[in-house]
Amino acid sequence: MVISCGATSHASFTFLPSKMVFANTLAVLAFQNYSTFSILQSRIHENWARFLGSSMKDDLRYTPSDCFETFPFPNLTPDTEERLENFGQEYYEFRAQLMQRNNQGLTETYNRFHDPDETDEDIIHLRELHQQMDRAVLDAYGWTDIPTDCEFLLDYEEDDETGSKRKKPYRYRWPSEVHDEVLARLLELNQARYDEEVRLGKKTQKRGKKT
Repeated sequence: MVISCGATSHASFTFLPSKMVFANTLAVLAFQNYSTFSILQSRIHENWARFLGSSMKDDLRYTPSDCFETFPFPNLTPDTEERLENFGQEYYEFRAQLMQRNNQGLTETYNRFHDPDETDEDIIHLRELHQQMDRAVLDAYGWTDIPTDCEFLLDYEEDDETGSKRKKPYRYRWPSEVHDEVLARLLELNQARYDEEVRLGKKTQKRGKKT
């Protein structure tokens, strides 16, 4: 599974054959199951990556040491893993068929995904599948009280004084209160696991930021 670790507007993961030669702008993660794909492609992980990862201009730079190695994965039961596997496979296969049918790559597809003026039935269905996948990931954490409804919201406010004709930076995402609650719970879980590792002698207590 790979994701761009260069500047990218969308956090999108995909499976590629292991025998390929990968560019140094890609982060290669050795997973081949859809349950892990579900977690990494979910908004839960994207929120974490955008909070801890670096950026170039307005784009995310996915650095594995910051975004992946620190991420507190849910503890899966056989039932939750199977559920994530099923939702992840359905999402991934539909997305692949959509890209092939439209002759578009991940960037073009997710540009349409986040476009509030995009009403194509397949894009709407991809949004629905993403929401279902998010629900399954949240449930895997036991966070059944968190809603998954999304809105088209600006990622940042553009300076109108520049007279720029650039397209508004909308993203189909959770409202701020949901985003902040999920991030707070992830940070709390990350801290609890760190403290447990220190208690068991697996890590040395250090001053400053703990991840």
